[in-house]
Amino acid sequence: MNDRLKRIAGQFRLDGKVKEVVSLGEGFINDTFIVKIDKGKPEYILQRKNKRVFSPVPAMMENIQKVCLHIKAKVQLSGGDPMREAMTIIPAMDGRLYFVDESDEYWAVSLFIDDTIAYESAETPELAYAGGKGIGKFQSLVSDLKEPLTDILPGFHNIRIRYQQWDKVLNKDPLGRKASVATETGWIEDRREEMLKFWKLVEDGEIPTRVSHNDTKINNILFDKKGEVLCVIDLDTVLNSTVLNDFGDAIRYYTNTGLEDDKNLDNVSMDIGIFKAFARGYLEEASSFLTKKEIEYLAFSARYITYEQVLRFLMDYIDGDNYYKIKYEDHNLVRTRAQYKLLTSMEEQFEKMNAIIRELASSQPK
Repeated sequence: MNDRLKRIAGQFRLDGKVKEVVSLGEGFINDTFIVKIDKGKPEYILQRKNKRVFSPVPAMMENIQKVCLHIKAKVQLSGGDPMREAMTIIPAMDGRLYFVDESDEYWAVSLFIDDTIAYESAETPELAYAGGKGIGKFQSLVSDLKEPLTDILPGFHNIRIRYQQWDKVLNKDPLGRKASVATETGWIEDRREEMLKFWKLVEDGEIPTRVSHNDTKINNILFDKKGEVLCVIDLDTVLNSTVLNDFGDAIRYYTNTGLEDDKNLDNVSMDIGIFKAFARGYLEEASSFLTKKEIEYLAFSARYITYEQVLRFLMDYIDGDNYYKIKYEDHNLVRTRAQYKLLTSMEEQFEKMNAIIRELASSQPK
């Protein structure tokens, strides 16, 4: 296997001969490796891009390149280091941004940014604040990117389309699991009208469409050794959508006191202190371009995205676990219940969340 990976890595314009390819982490969607070369530095990130999720992969890579080049130009103008403050895509030998192997699988390489720290969770308000600044800064940097991005994930975070998928899966019920999750299905249906009402604001343009990241977990931000935000990574999901998706997904991930797949639901709740710290950092960077309507719905976006994740985990469970990687038979059902517990914690604290946003937004310079 390693020889095969070395051959694949060798198809890219690396600054040296491939010495070793080492697995890096466990991604839900892509397979990721570190490529080490004979001269030591630099190192590279090699990823097998999941063509069953991202289609077409070439268009996805063009999206990533557009965003990276735009950020690099902005960073350079401000006197920063574009090689460390933005991802660098390494082309294949033929000049394309990807390589297709003999199994028709797509691979891409980016420069490994060394001397960085990545966190799996926001354990302190200080870290949550820094993460909020990171996402806000990313959105600010791309807020004037006018080049169109290809929609490589049609319907992503579009709850109207999610409901179409949901209804289809429930009608099909391929493994006969629907009857056993009637309670969980009720969680989805009870909130359908409220979620559609929010999404209509996006469809009607009352909430504007911008460049958004759409996967703002804290482990998609690299920090320097001083704890300052350096670079936002994992840009596979960059799309033209509402930036509220980014805020909501970050809150879903940052504030959870338990695990995304926690079997002990007593562990799971939303930490309001972490929420406030993230929102403070985010608004310090993003309030300059956000509209009043966007700010009004920031807190709700956390409920919206968390709800959508409950729906997606449950839908995948009913459908036979075809999308998310699972480690055991009921993994997606465990995820569903843990995310629902987080959602109810948000709902219980929603008035406090809105009050925090209003207070923070009013304190920003006009």
